[in-house]
Amino acid sequence: MTSLVEIQNQIATLQKQAEEIKSAELAATMADILAKMDAFGITVEDLDRAKGRGRKPAVTKSNSPAPVKFRGPNGETWTGRGLMPRWLAAKVAEGQNRESFAV
Repeated sequence: MTSLVEIQNQIATLQKQAEEIKSAELAATMADILAKMDAFGITVEDLDRAKGRGRKPAVTKSNSPAPVKFRGPNGETWTGRGLMPRWLAAKVAEGQNRESFAV
């Protein structure tokens, strides 16, 4: 029967062998990868983009604001997007039609 110490020694020997094999295969694998990258013109940035880590294009806002769709009696404006502004909500609460302020 093998003892615990013998098994631990075997494990250590096998782990050392595994590291040696890994380092030998790593060098060959990296050489293969570099050769394929050269052949296909692949860059590190291409690989990052493929993994989803590359720079994402910046979201650009439109230079022109949304057109005004409603104008209040004091010159207030609203594009019709988002919550209804207080000035228009007050006029609607007074019974006026929202469409009467349409531009």
